[in-house]
Amino acid sequence: MPKLASYYLPGLYIEDHAVDVPLDWRGHEPAQLAADGLPDGKRIQLFYRTVCTPENVGRDLPLLVFLQGGPGGAGPRLLSPTSDGWIEEATKHFRVVLPDQRGTGRSSHVSRHALEARGDARSQAEFLKRFLAPSIVRDFEYLRLTEFAGRSWTTLGQSYGGWLTLTYLSFYPAGIAASLTCGAIPHLPASADEVYAHTFPRMAAKTRAYYERYPEDAERVAAVADRLAAGDVRLPDGSPLTPRRLQQLGQGLGMKPAPERLHNLFDTAFEAGAGTLAAAGAKPQLTDGFLMGVLQSLTTAGNPLYWVLQELIYADGTLEQPIRWSAAREYASRPEFSADARPLMLVAEACLPWMFEDDPLLVPFKPTMDLLMENTKFDPLYDPAQLAANEVPLQAAVYFDDAYVDSGLQLDTLSRMPHTHAWVTNEFEQNGLHGSAVFKRLFEEAKNRGDLERALRS
Repeated sequence: MPKLASYYLPGLYIEDHAVDVPLDWRGHEPAQLAADGLPDGKRIQLFYRTVCTPENVGRDLPLLVFLQGGPGGAGPRLLSPTSDGWIEEATKHFRVVLPDQRGTGRSSHVSRHALEARGDARSQAEFLKRFLAPSIVRDFEYLRLTEFAGRSWTTLGQSYGGWLTLTYLSFYPAGIAASLTCGAIPHLPASADEVYAHTFPRMAAKTRAYYERYPEDAERVAAVADRLAAGDVRLPDGSPLTPRRLQQLGQGLGMKPAPERLHNLFDTAFEAGAGTLAAAGAKPQLTDGFLMGVLQSLTTAGNPLYWVLQELIYADGTLEQPIRWSAAREYASRPEFSADARPLMLVAEACLPWMFEDDPLLVPFKPTMDLLMENTKFDPLYDPAQLAANEVPLQAAVYFDDAYVDSGLQLDTLSRMPHTHAWVTNEFEQNGLHGSAVFKRLFEEAKNRGDLERALRS
């Protein structure tokens, strides 16, 4: 398919492209379709950008494909080489490929509107199962074969991109010259219950650390929660703001500088400042700025699939038991996370069923989510035998204090995969890649070990 556009940003040259892929990959393989053409049936569009520096336009550079975090996240929208820190270093060595994973960005975007067109809840559930890792990596392998002449490439997986990396290495390792991952390697065998059993204590610890850093915020957050418990508070989109929804502001606690962002948000929560907290007989008034800040933190307008797919990324093949809202079970088992408890514990990356009642953009997904949470039939995510025989060099940044994916579980998986190396650090958290240091460190370690020899000559 011809390129859609080409243009320059400060320090970068960009090309926009798109290619059709099958909605349903079952019964098909990328190599077969690359040779024979796409079959009849429903197709969707996969959008991607290629990025290089202006001086490298036209040069035959090695390829690096970015496996975006999420799930449900589109590729980064760049302003310059430093607007997403790893780009500046990566474009010194590679032509960077930035796909919008299926269902995100400009790749046949899935929203409440797209879901409504799929029929009843059962049809919608089957549709949404086509947007998980097995389909995503087949899209990428088909893209490599058809648009990049089958050249092997280096994969860079950020967060959920680590899940995609292991799926890619399970089924199409020949297409990958080397892999780099930042912040997430899934534990195998996959288990949402195991993940949340490890991460909820970390969420509590992160909340307490926030309150220790800003002691006045424990009182301020509690005062806001008490005001919300009294009712009658709505966000600018008209949706209710409740104490349990306030807890979702912890979803950024796995990134730096989350405590500072929360402190600044709650700093102007009340109209009359601290005096309002002691006012008797009247409900304290929350500021419009605070309510807008909460909405901006919680809105799913740009990535509705993030919460829809959050627990489904652990659904590996035929399940012995349905997922049944795994995070909600763990939440309910921990009294310190009660919305009535004080200090109020904040909840990081955890999909909870009332999100699909409180968020107007997620409400249309609720009947479908109820079905998916009871479903046991999914496509396989991993090939354990292939991963145990892995020959592709993999360099992983493992964030020791990771609030979303336990570092010990990540290291256990890596210990059972040959040709893997872990850099364990507490200097960075889940957004570490977006600075300039993490990619450079991974790249240099892999290069100095000789793991990028094939990648840099491909």
